[in-house]
Amino acid sequence: MKIKANGIGIEVEDTGAVAGEDRPVVLLIMGLGMQLIAWPPAFVRALVDAGYRVIRHDNRDIGLSQHFDHAGLPNLVWTVIKHKLRASIQPAYKVGDMALDAVGVLDALGVDKAHVVGVSMGGMIAQRVAIAAPKRVRSLTSIMSSSGARGLPEASGKVRRALLGRPKSLAVEDIVAHYVHLYKTIGSPAYPIPERDMKLRIRTALERSFHPAGTMRQMVSIVADTDHRAQALADIRTPTLVLHGRADPLVPYACGEDTARRIFGAEMVGIDGMGHDLAPGVVDQLLPHLTRFLGAQPRTA
Repeated sequence: MKIKANGIGIEVEDTGAVAGEDRPVVLLIMGLGMQLIAWPPAFVRALVDAGYRVIRHDNRDIGLSQHFDHAGLPNLVWTVIKHKLRASIQPAYKVGDMALDAVGVLDALGVDKAHVVGVSMGGMIAQRVAIAAPKRVRSLTSIMSSSGARGLPEASGKVRRALLGRPKSLAVEDIVAHYVHLYKTIGSPAYPIPERDMKLRIRTALERSFHPAGTMRQMVSIVADTDHRAQALADIRTPTLVLHGRADPLVPYACGEDTARRIFGAEMVGIDGMGHDLAPGVVDQLLPHLTRFLGAQPRTA
């Protein structure tokens, strides 16, 4: 369903309230260029079975949420150069704006507080939600994400080339091949996704929406959101869980450790063999830690 959040149109899926039950809300925030359907059904179902109401949304500029094509296409190479030179970067919108979108989703659905769970860029957005609106956050879970601090380990050249590469053409087969290569490059070595299943996921996402320009603009927002967020993490007093793959080739494990160190009382859990994806085997490893953590939080706090 489409709602108005933070003044823009945001696509939302909500498992809904259950009559006679007071279900705590879990707000799931997806990563760079990924739609809400990228949350594996088994992940969502496990949270519902554990007694939670689960809300997902497409971040701005992706999927069925409002696009920002009027802002034009950014020059990613120039953006990276400016970042290295510590020059000012002006994104079309900020990670903080996407955090306010997430808060707006809660507003539109009449939700006072939620457990906020984000993966990759979604973890950065979730961190921003906890910074900007701490009274709306029961707990924070940051998965395969980063504080954005300068000096942290970066992805290898091979991984960066896969991330910044483009399909050979706009033919469906070429687009699918491009994403298969990317997902294999950043995926979990201990939990590989069968190529047939991977292609099915990609095709399903393409049929729903294909908007690479939005991914580019989101990428600039990430690059622009660096030291200030890292410093602001020290102000968070929300119960926090950091989950990160020890084999993550895109956002190295040290980035997760750095995030946990910066947040008071944060719990750090490393997952052996996990890369930068939510493969079925990875979900099986994440869920016990997540459900334990969520279940330990007061339901009325």
